[in-house]
Amino acid sequence: MQASCESVPGVVVAGLRGGSGKTIISLGITAAWKRMHIAVTPFKKGPDYIDAGWLSLAAGRPCYNLDTYLCHPAVVRRSYATHSHSCDIALVEGNRGLYDGIDADGSTSTAELARLLHLPVLLVLDCTKSTRTMAALLLGCMHFDPRIRIAGVILNQVAGSRHQKKVTDNIEQFCKVPVFGAVPKLGSEDFPERHMGLVTSAEHGFSSQALASVEKMARDHIDLNALYRAITQDCDTAQKIHTEIDSPDKVPPAAGFTKPDSPPKNCSNDQVVIGVVRDSAFQFYYPDNLAALEDLGAKIVFISPLHQKTLPDVDALYMGGGFPETHAPQLAKNTSFRDHLKHLSQKGLPIYAECGGLIFLGQSICLKDKEYPMSGILPIWFGLSLKPQGHGYTRVLVKHKNPFYRTGEILKGHEFRYSKILKIDFQDHEMAFSMERGKGILDKKDGFFKNNTFGTYTHIHALGSESWAPALVEQARAYKMR
Repeated sequence: MQASCESVPGVVVAGLRGGSGKTIISLGITAAWKRMHIAVTPFKKGPDYIDAGWLSLAAGRPCYNLDTYLCHPAVVRRSYATHSHSCDIALVEGNRGLYDGIDADGSTSTAELARLLHLPVLLVLDCTKSTRTMAALLLGCMHFDPRIRIAGVILNQVAGSRHQKKVTDNIEQFCKVPVFGAVPKLGSEDFPERHMGLVTSAEHGFSSQALASVEKMARDHIDLNALYRAITQDCDTAQKIHTEIDSPDKVPPAAGFTKPDSPPKNCSNDQVVIGVVRDSAFQFYYPDNLAALEDLGAKIVFISPLHQKTLPDVDALYMGGGFPETHAPQLAKNTSFRDHLKHLSQKGLPIYAECGGLIFLGQSICLKDKEYPMSGILPIWFGLSLKPQGHGYTRVLVKHKNPFYRTGEILKGHEFRYSKILKIDFQDHEMAFSMERGKGILDKKDGFFKNNTFGTYTHIHALGSESWAPALVEQARAYKMR
């Protein structure tokens, strides 16, 4: 099925708050449209890996993150246009409430992103124990910022047909906005939650069954054809975003990673191999980060410390976040991999690790009074807390000389962790980052490095931190030359 206009139409799925059901409904719509042979490109607003992983699985194609804090707005627009051009429709899942941002102006909010991309909003309304008030809340959202166009709503947590009719009648009478569906209360067995939200698709043993369940929910309770028509019949806003992106003066020269005009030749002599640790324990990677490395000529090889005894021949290693704590016994048991990694670190292999990867670089992690050894590269001993120890956007100043960043450089990222530092042994110059926003590893310091091994709680996005990918590739090339 093809969209009825030249540009790719899209919609932002938003809620009044976090936990309103927008993720489940976004997944259901995406999976159902895919079953209807509609090509959907999914996006996730904000620095989220778990929802993005599920959306990617539902759409059968990568899900890209759009974040106006991590990246310049022009880069966000370019990313949206670039990644959505080959589909029939784009679906952007928002985060938190529609207007929730980091300040009173709503900066970094879902509404700001909808305005930036000139996309209509599909609002998910949690109707628990409420009827006419939902119309009042919707009306408030419509008038709070007249620039936001709410194309329709989906009712969630509906108690029955009588409840549904009351809410629908009030919304249609007072708000003049179409109701595209009403979803009853669903059980949690298909999407169990853990301390960071939905369980990752990589860890969920029945991901295909879970997606089949939400797809059926969407087909049974949402008018998918009417929703698709409503979005695709209004393509003027989608055309506007493409017109703006095509203007070269809209994107400043340093706004995000740009693929080189003449990428390095991919011959065996000068192509570097970068290992990426990815399995059910480590799976938090932005597709744009991996693409940035490949665009610079690197070959990506995926590695699993859960299943492999040693590392293959690589010139650098990138270890993303994840849940090493839920796989601690298996990681600890694989002594040959841990020993090999430590040996390569001592030889000078460039290693860049974020959050969960940082934990694996440490000495151990203690869970319920039992200690599990990790790779033993960095002198940090970790534990796990019941409450978040770091949560939100970060802004760091590169204070000390290190293998990957220039001193004086400012980086924007994010952190979300429940792990805590039980013990650490470091000297001040071994912490590259001074935290201007966020917590970091300890005492507003982050970016612990020894030799060419670098571990940080701050996740970065390659389109916003444009120096990261070239530095990792250059370190890999230098290691290969040695």
